[in-house]
Order: sequence, then C-alpha cells, then structure tokens
Amino acid sequence: MSSNNLLRKCKVAVCQFTATNNKSHNFSVVKRLIERAKNENAQMAFLPEACDYIASNKAEVTQLAEEIDGPLVTEYKAIAKTNRMWLSIGGFHERCNENTVYNSHLLIDDSGTIKSIYRKIHLFDVELPEQRISLKESDTCKAGSELLAPIETPAGMLGQAVCYDLRFPELSLLQTRLGADILTFPSAFTATTGAAHWETLLRARAIENQCYVIAAAQYGQHNNKRTSYGQSLVIDPWGNVRAECPKYTEGIATDESVAVAEIDVDYSDKIRREMPVRRHRRNDIYELNLVPSTVEEIGECNYSFADKVIPSSTVFYRSKHSFAFTNIRCVVPGHVLVAPLRLAPRLQDLTKEEVADLFQTAVRAQKAVEQEYGADSSNLCVQDGESAGRTVPHVHVHILPRKAGDFQNNDDVYMELAKHDRGNNAKPIRLLQEMSDEAGRLKTFFNL
Repeated sequence: MSSNNLLRKCKVAVCQFTATNNKSHNFSVVKRLIERAKNENAQMAFLPEACDYIASNKAEVTQLAEEIDGPLVTEYKAIAKTNRMWLSIGGFHERCNENTVYNSHLLIDDSGTIKSIYRKIHLFDVELPEQRISLKESDTCKAGSELLAPIETPAGMLGQAVCYDLRFPELSLLQTRLGADILTFPSAFTATTGAAHWETLLRARAIENQCYVIAAAQYGQHNNKRTSYGQSLVIDPWGNVRAECPKYTEGIATDESVAVAEIDVDYSDKIRREMPVRRHRRNDIYELNLVPSTVEEIGECNYSFADKVIPSSTVFYRSKHSFAFTNIRCVVPGHVLVAPLRLAPRLQDLTKEEVADLFQTAVRAQKAVEQEYGADSSNLCVQDGESAGRTVPHVHVHILPRKAGDFQNNDDVYMELAKHDRGNNAKPIRLLQEMSDEAGRLKTFFNL
C-alpha cells in the first residue's frame, strides 16, 4: 500500500477482554471483538497484550506458546482477510525455544499478511511486596533487540511497543522522530499499577510526542494470582481521551469491550504546527540516537536531520561536515538530499568551511545519482527558510537528476518539489529497505 492510499481520517477500534489459559475460548472472544469492530466500520482493530493466553503458571507460558507460522497466527490472518481489517495482535507468545518465548506484537494487514513483528524490548521484572506484586517476565521471556521503524497503515505511520515499554519515553521519542503518527501500547497492566499510572503515562506519551496513542488492555481476574486494570484508551495528540473501555471493577468477572475513535492525521499536523515542539528541541545541546544493532553498523551512527533520525543504512556518502542520504519522498527517481552534520536552520548559520563542504558534497552526490539513473542534468535546490518552502528546519540541498521530457513543462519540477511532502499531494513514503538498497548502489560510486 502506498501513502497515496493512506487516508487522512481512519476509524479504529480498541478492544479489551479477560484472557485465561484457555486458548480456544480466548480466540472465540477475539473473533467476536473483531466482528463488533467491523460492525462499527473500523478499519483497524487493536487487541491487548497476551490476547492469545495468560498462563496460570510459568510452565504454561512455554507449553502453550506457538511459532509465528503456527495455527493460531494462521487463524488471526484469516480473520483479518475475511473482515478486510488490519489487526494489531498486541502480544503473542512467540516460541523461541522450548524454555523461552518472545512477547511479540504482530501487525497484520487486511489481506492477512504480517506486515511487522515487534518483540518487546523492556521486560517487566518488578517486585512490589506491599502491593503483592511479584512478576519476573525474564524467567520465561527473551527480550527483543530492535526498535522498529514505524509501519504505514490506513490510520497513519504506526509505532509498535508492548506494555512495560510505555515507561521508557526514549522509545516513543525515537519512533516519533522516525515518522510515527500513532504510538501503540497493548498491555496487561496490573490492577495496582494501572490505577496509579496507566492513564497518566499514556496521556504523557501522547502530549510530549504530539501523537495519537492507542492502548488496548487486558481486563479483570485471569486467575487467582493475576488481575488486570482494563481501561483501553485512544488518546489524541492534545492529550484528550477519544475512546475508552471500562476500568476493572471487582466482582465483574469478565468484560468484553470495544471502543471506537477516529484518527485524523491532519489534526496531528495542526497540533505540531501550532506548538512546534520538535523544532524547539536543542539538538545542538542534547541528542538521542539509536545504537547500531548489527556488526556492519559498528563504527557508523544514525544521523540527525532536525528532529528526525536518518538511519545510517540510507547514508551513501559522508564528508568532514556533511552527509548525503536517500530521500523518503521523491519527486523524481534518484532525488537525494545533502545536509550538514551540525544542525543549522539556514545557510547563514554555517561556517565558510561548512558551506564549501556542503556544496562540494552536493556535487559529488550529483555525479553519483546522474550515473546511477542515466541522467544528463540535475536540479540542485536549497529552500533556505520556511517562506521559501522549506519544511525541515535543517539546511539541506535537494538533488534531482533530470532527463529530457521528464516533465511536460520543464519548470513543473519546482511545483512538484514545493508540494512533495505536504498534505494530500505528498509523494509516497518509501520503505526503509528500498532507501537502503538505493544507498548501497550509490555507495559504489565513491571510494568508501
């Protein structure tokens, strides 16, 4: 699905219920909840953590687990396809080996295809004796090792997390810098911690990141050792609750609930324009970056582009003061960017040496993209300031390789550039793998 098809408004359903160690019963409840969401005209349904089962003891955790290609996920995929609905399977016990599982958040599209698997990176190992809470997730669960880039969905760019991840704001900040419009926290918060922190933390993540937050939650007493708080929520970028399921009430054994809300990406954009927190961050003083996750990335880094993170895999050339990288939205094939390593809003904020290095790097990048794309000319453009059409407050050079007849009117390229990342006319968002592959080809034109 391309972002040309991405809707500016999308109805989503957040679901909650009381899972037990009876997988068959849990699945029948999930099926009912999805059907209710479909009847509410939702295009996406979000299910809580551990929607497959909640074990009554540690041995059951691994005994009941399945592989991703097992029968239960196959059933989830079939439901998504039958109902033509995207599903967030908020927490699936993915068998790692006979003694260990991953707590995995699966995203399945409306054709029944798994689009993304996030494995929970923060494990809940907490002892609160006074509240009679003793949980050590690491006894049976292996932590994931990767923060995923947001996934394009009908509701917008979606960042995946699970439950305890909510308490680590760095994760949400990085997902937002990578382009997330929505943060998700499928959970099974305990009744005690839920009453104290649940809504407060979710609203904080929404407000500080100016994102929608969708949090499907487990509800009620699962067994004689574990009770969950409930209160599944959809929160908007201003911190308002847009949809809500009941909080746990003692004596009510089970609660199957669906709450529906509309996600409006234009509203997110409005909040970010009116209170431009991202532009006001002092990236010249403090910075948060992803740590390299593979051996190949050791010695490299992720790059800052104003408030955004540019993955090192998309950078194809680096000089003393500048870097060249593939573009997430392209006006023409081979449309790349060159920016200074140091955050600078305007050309006049650069030193003479940095200015010279920026344009020398642009010339080298121009030669590479012209060779790669068989072009005989290029447009090099700097939109130096907001009134000049710049949307990212970090000075950069657009390089657009050109061929004869690629536009009906040659100067149409400037009109396309002006609107390529704005509103309904925005160009499609490219996949990270596509951008990385392109960077790999361009690297071959440099002596790296």
